[in-house]
Amino acid sequence: MSFIQLENITKVFAGGEKPAVDHLQLNINKGEIITLLGPSGCGKTTTLRMIAGFENPTNGTIQIGDNEVFSDAHSLPPEKRGIGMVFQDYALFPHMTIIKNVMFGLNKWGAREKRKRAKEVLELVGLEDYGSRYPTQLSGGQQQRVALARALAPKPNVVLMDEPFSNLDAGLREKMRFDVTNILRKTNTTAIIVTHDQKDAFAVSDRVVVMKDGLIQQIAAPKEMYRCPKNCFVAQFVGKTNLLTGTMDTDLRNIHTHIGKVTLPNEWQERLDTVKLSIRPEGCSLSDEGAYCGQVERVTYSGEYQELHVRLHNEPELSEEPMLIYAPVEKDVEIGTIVSFDIKPELVALVE
Repeated sequence: MSFIQLENITKVFAGGEKPAVDHLQLNINKGEIITLLGPSGCGKTTTLRMIAGFENPTNGTIQIGDNEVFSDAHSLPPEKRGIGMVFQDYALFPHMTIIKNVMFGLNKWGAREKRKRAKEVLELVGLEDYGSRYPTQLSGGQQQRVALARALAPKPNVVLMDEPFSNLDAGLREKMRFDVTNILRKTNTTAIIVTHDQKDAFAVSDRVVVMKDGLIQQIAAPKEMYRCPKNCFVAQFVGKTNLLTGTMDTDLRNIHTHIGKVTLPNEWQERLDTVKLSIRPEGCSLSDEGAYCGQVERVTYSGEYQELHVRLHNEPELSEEPMLIYAPVEKDVEIGTIVSFDIKPELVALVE
């Protein structure tokens, strides 16, 4: 039995022509970290707000543990849902010390128990020596950990996090992904995170839920989603890719495209006429004897690798996008260079 169940959740705002969230079905297990990932306006934040009780669905039911927190018949207020919330701006009280910020949500606890619990969660997030400071005396990463400690203090059923890493610089962001995930794992906390950043989602999640226009496009573990995206939108949203159209051979594994024959990692289940392929740039490896050959139109240096935009010799001049290939940074490649490459079948996926 799933710990959190969202059944047929639909949200239509007043004056809206289309649902912000459309017949959403999602089951989450106890202790699982789920990320709702998608572009602005896809419905991910609205979904989070409906779980929290800040918005009521137009239709559907929400169950957390043994409690049905929303149905057509009733709606539990946010404070009775057993939810801890970490807001994008952390929402710490600047006039309160850190320990008082953490104690703030423990209304029904005695004074001694409040302080004891606050010290426990501050120790959990590595800030046991910062209780007497004020939020303005802490770094962004420390403030985020205080916000998480405050959310965990009442021992909630689930923690909801809205864009938790968006205010952090690149170096701190990577560290906080690890720290937050580690804290949630230690406490076996069920968590739902909202983000538009694929790297954030992949770094912290057991499963990722990709949304577009209020609809779930795919639910999968990060590795599975990257390797086997369900459709073109998912393939492009969770990383850069090359999309090619082709026809399937009778062997159900080789696809004939305008760049030549491309091999799938496994035999497909049934014969399809026209198919769409997603080929990851890192699946294209430069080789002097490569099966594919073309001229480099553009080179972009990213630090970890070079992005080569390659126009294949058998490719029409303007009708198709050039192939995107990742090349090692130590390889000297200039615009106009002729390169050959192979395509690794394990980074080829058939998509809708």
